[in-house]
Amino acid sequence: MSGYHTPVMLDESLSALVTSPSGIYVDVTFGGGGHTAGILSRLHEDGHVIAFDRDSDALQNRIDDGRLTLVRSDFRFLEGQLRLLAHDLASADPALAARIAAGPDGILADLGVSSHQFDTPERGFSFRYDAPLDMRMNTEGGTTAADLVNGADAAQLERILHLYGEVDGARRMATLIVAARDRGPIRTTGDLVRALESVLPEFGAHKVLAKVFQALRIEVNHEMRSLEKFLEGAARVLRPGGRLAVITYHSLEDRLVKNFIRTGRADGREEKDLYGRTAAPLRAVNRKPVTPREDEITQNTRARSAKLRVAEKTEEA
Repeated sequence: MSGYHTPVMLDESLSALVTSPSGIYVDVTFGGGGHTAGILSRLHEDGHVIAFDRDSDALQNRIDDGRLTLVRSDFRFLEGQLRLLAHDLASADPALAARIAAGPDGILADLGVSSHQFDTPERGFSFRYDAPLDMRMNTEGGTTAADLVNGADAAQLERILHLYGEVDGARRMATLIVAARDRGPIRTTGDLVRALESVLPEFGAHKVLAKVFQALRIEVNHEMRSLEKFLEGAARVLRPGGRLAVITYHSLEDRLVKNFIRTGRADGREEKDLYGRTAAPLRAVNRKPVTPREDEITQNTRARSAKLRVAEKTEEA
């Protein structure tokens, strides 16, 4: 598991999440199974974990434990998948089905791309390799990053780079991409890097490229919309007092999660009830996000931008 992906802020996230060793918990980003294994280690025999992942590679990391159920799905479908699972278990294990239907005690989401995905050239997530420009979390369907850069017009590319990568000079980069594909299709990560070479700084080019690749990945996988739908579903399915723990890696994700915890809306707009109270289904457990310790960052540099936010389902929701 550690070779596939090193779980970030493992102790911090599990300490905040697991409040009952006999509870039902959901890990919506199974990945290498590190967080799931950690949850299982804190549960009694009557505890149970339901783990989601849309990447078939991740599900090969199955843990041999009868207290674990794996579901191949995008976490945006959390609510429907839990309802379906409870229905399917109704005959075989009615007690577990009833507990799932009543709502989980905790839900965990680690929103980072796994080390395996970054380090597998043919997945196309990294500019370190000259490989097919793919970037799909689910490789069995959908639009690839190559489809995107070859099909979107300049205005669309500018919007994606500006909104999801917060890239300086997004318009110029979009123009360069269009000019490059006019000379021939952009099929690989190397093709894309070469298309942008003239605007990359002499020092720090990797930081600019990281933003470009982030922007395309978010668009290809509809990550921000999926995150919004996941948060809405999590707020509905959690039992009262249940906890939500979310680890984010860039400001767009963190802002959305912070807004949702504070107001119950991704855009952060407050809606008041008749008594002037914000009608939010969650309340923040930690006022400020938890960040990795220095020793963890030293051992795993990909943890350096991580932030953990924890919320609890209110009794009134």
